[in-house]
Order: sequence, then C-alpha cells, then structure tokens
Amino acid sequence: MIFDVFRIFDLHSTGDQFQNILVLNFGQLGDVILSLPALKALRRKFPAAHIAVVTGKVPDQVVRLSGLADEVITVDRVELRDGPKLRSIGKIFKFIGEIRRRPIDLVIDLHSLSETNLLAFLSKAKHRLLANRESRSLDSLSNFRPSPPKEDKAKHLGDRYLDVLRPLGIDDADREFRFTLSQPDAEYVEHNFFADGEPPTIGLFPGAGHPSRCWRLENFAELAARFVDDGLRPAVFVGPEEMGMRERVISDFPAATVVIDGLTISQFIAATARLEAFVTNDTGPMHLAACAGAPILLLIDERAPTTYLPLTERIEIVRNQTIDRIVVGDVYDAAKSLLGQKREC
Repeated sequence: MIFDVFRIFDLHSTGDQFQNILVLNFGQLGDVILSLPALKALRRKFPAAHIAVVTGKVPDQVVRLSGLADEVITVDRVELRDGPKLRSIGKIFKFIGEIRRRPIDLVIDLHSLSETNLLAFLSKAKHRLLANRESRSLDSLSNFRPSPPKEDKAKHLGDRYLDVLRPLGIDDADREFRFTLSQPDAEYVEHNFFADGEPPTIGLFPGAGHPSRCWRLENFAELAARFVDDGLRPAVFVGPEEMGMRERVISDFPAATVVIDGLTISQFIAATARLEAFVTNDTGPMHLAACAGAPILLLIDERAPTTYLPLTERIEIVRNQTIDRIVVGDVYDAAKSLLGQKREC
C-alpha cells in the first residue's frame, strides 16, 4: 500500500480537468506578484475549477486583488517562526489537518521549498506538481508526469513559474498582469492626496528591504527638485518600513512634493496607476506599481540579477557598480525619456 503514495500520474491518463486545485506559493511579495501570470494561465486552463491559493500574510492581499483565486488561505510564517514553539507546532499540525480534509485533485507548488513540498505530500492530493528547484525542493515527492523542467535561473522568475505549469499543457501564456482598479480606492487617493493643486506626475519610492539596495535619500531629494523646476509635481511614497525617513522627506524635499503614506495595497495600486513614471529601488512595491500600469524607472547595481524585473515592457533601468555610484543626472535623463514615452502613448 505504501507504494500507492508515490504512484506516478500522467496528465493524458487522468484527463485534463481538475475540480479542486490547491496552489502553494510562499514567496515574498515580489515573488507572488511575478507568479500572477502563471495563476492567470491556470485560471484560463481550468475555468470551472475551484482554485485555492496558500500564501503568506502580506502577499495574500495581492492574490485576493488579482481575482484569480476562488479562495485565499493565509499562513503567517513569521508568527510561526518567531512565536512560542509549542504553539507554533500546534498551529502547523492544525493547518495540515485542515488541508488533509479538503477534496484536492491537484496540488501545485510554484515556489517549492522542502517544507512546502512536504505539505503538498501530506495534503492527500492525488496529483502533485512541484517546481523542481535543485537543492531547495524535494522532487521525489512530486508524482506528476511529465515532470516540470528543472529550474533555469537564467530565466525570468515569471517564466520559471510558467515552466512549472507546462506539464498541464499551458504554453505561450501572457507574461504581463494588470490589476483592476477599485473605484473607492481611487476616490480615497484623489480626496486625500491628489486634490490639493496639480496632481503628482511622477512617483518616488526611496525605500527597499535592505540598505544596500537604497539610493541615497538626498539623491531622491535633488531629483525631486529638478522635476519641480520642470513644472512637474513629485510624490514620495512612504511605506511602513520607510516611516523613519518621513520627517527627512518633509524637511529636505521641495515644498511642492506630495508625501503619500498609510496606504493599503489596493490604495497604493490606485495611486500609482495615475503616475506617468515611478522611480524606485528594487523592492516589492515596484512590482505593484508595474501591475498598476505605471512606467518603471528602476535603480539597481550591476550585481543585481535582471531575472526579477517587474511585469511590464515600459521600464528603464539605471545601474552602476554599486547603487551609491548612480548619479542624479543619469536618473533625471532616464526619467525624462520615460515621461516622453508615456506622453507619446
């Protein structure tokens, strides 16, 4: 009987329809956003299926806003990692029990870590399609044939997610994704941030998850001053991780600058959708802005891979050996070029 657990299933022998699909994706915010084209392709392939997505506490909002899942199941991995050990263990076993009681036909692990592969195995799903990520995943727990190709790190992450779905007959999927804007969110942004004088034209996001990816704040301030001299109105977006720099933004940036903070993810999408350019470090909100339709000007150093670029063709990249060597003049010129392209469109 134990060998039945590892039985190999072929798509052609089981039919091409699944009624209940569970998708696992425990990537960071940017990773989950880059997986949305794959989720969209899965939705199109199986329009009648119930698709549930298991993801982290912050990315769950992105999946909900995408409208591509019938159900979003949130797991706070940080709480499980940092909370009391016995309580965390109890929550893990409870969650596994809830998953095992579900009638799952197919489980897909897009991000594929050893622990999420184990969750797929314990789910009791007959069909397990797991991304093959070399030493980071347990490919022996996958039983779907044909197997997905081994992860090609030279490919864009969005394409790697789509590769996982190739055994399902999903090819030539659209690599872009756009959020549908919420009217209440648009009205909130308009009333609270865009109603005082001319609305902002260009957005600036000076934060990032790590200081090594941050262009200096004084550079953003000088860039904002150049835009104001050109008759443009910049907006600086301050997220929860950037609240420590808010006072410096108010004091060091031109008075015409709009400071935007306290937004939900959906409100952030509504705000960036109106911009003609979004100048940003390499960070999760960059991906949100791109999927809202904002042209992106990305500042990165030459060591950063280009396999995690946002889901848009309207992007300019300014890079140097290290991010602190990027000069304001180069960013200004690239931004003006991007603004010109937007206005021509």
